[in-house]
Amino acid sequence: MSSQESPPVHAETLLTGLVIGESPRWHEDRLWFANWGAEEIVAVDVDGNAEVVAKGAPGLGWSIDWLPDGRLLVTGRGLMRIEPDGSMVPHADMTGMGVDDFNELVVDGRGNIYVNGGCDFDPGEGDAPGIVALVTPDGAVRRVADGIAFPNGMAVTPDNSTLIIAESFAARLTAFDIGGDGGLSNRRVWADGVGPDGICFDADAAVWTGVGQAGPRALMGRVRDGGAVLERVQLDLPCFACMLGGEDRRTLFMLAADWRMADSPADNIARLTAGRTGRLLTAPAPVPGAGWP
Repeated sequence: MSSQESPPVHAETLLTGLVIGESPRWHEDRLWFANWGAEEIVAVDVDGNAEVVAKGAPGLGWSIDWLPDGRLLVTGRGLMRIEPDGSMVPHADMTGMGVDDFNELVVDGRGNIYVNGGCDFDPGEGDAPGIVALVTPDGAVRRVADGIAFPNGMAVTPDNSTLIIAESFAARLTAFDIGGDGGLSNRRVWADGVGPDGICFDADAAVWTGVGQAGPRALMGRVRDGGAVLERVQLDLPCFACMLGGEDRRTLFMLAADWRMADSPADNIARLTAGRTGRLLTAPAPVPGAGWP
């Protein structure tokens, strides 16, 4: 840390007893998120009052976001939609995308749905099998990016012009221009040498993401285009995803869990399900949230 940088802010705990929280979204004055391992979609207010609002998908690697008409989307084995009566139905035919499971999604301000998949925990050397698919409002599905090294969180700027995706295994954030038809072009590095998972934008076009470790502790950072880290938040556990919310959108919500890279995904989920040590953490943010989700 240089002499001009402020020391990291320490996060505070808002909610405990989670398995693995992921895909946080600020919606209707509450933070909604996926609780992996419990098959729950949870909503919590700023005072920590939590409610299981819907059933989620089994296992790891599923996310949530909303259609413009208010219906909730859920990824996993395809792209599903929760109807007003609580039933879960297929939203789009994803079988032609070349992957079996879908991870993160984001719905932009025009109703375009970006879904990624191909999260291989053990790819071959140099392999990057991840893809991004686009589902347009008329239901058409096409692949708009590939060669992604473990695709993770995605965020879209407020003007719908740029999509950022976290490439976790490449330790970078990658940017694309969004065309008028929703297609992606002009692929470029937004920030290198970071530790990205779930991400979010703020109103100054900076991205909150994982930025590494400070000894045994994890660090979240507010990163601008080019990789400069403007602020940091210190956590005791790895952070899976973050979202800016609260009344003024200046609270950074962070979902953390004791994931151990030396253990297999099955061993991690078994240990975390038994212990329910996952947490929802908060810290003040200098700039309010913006963009999508």
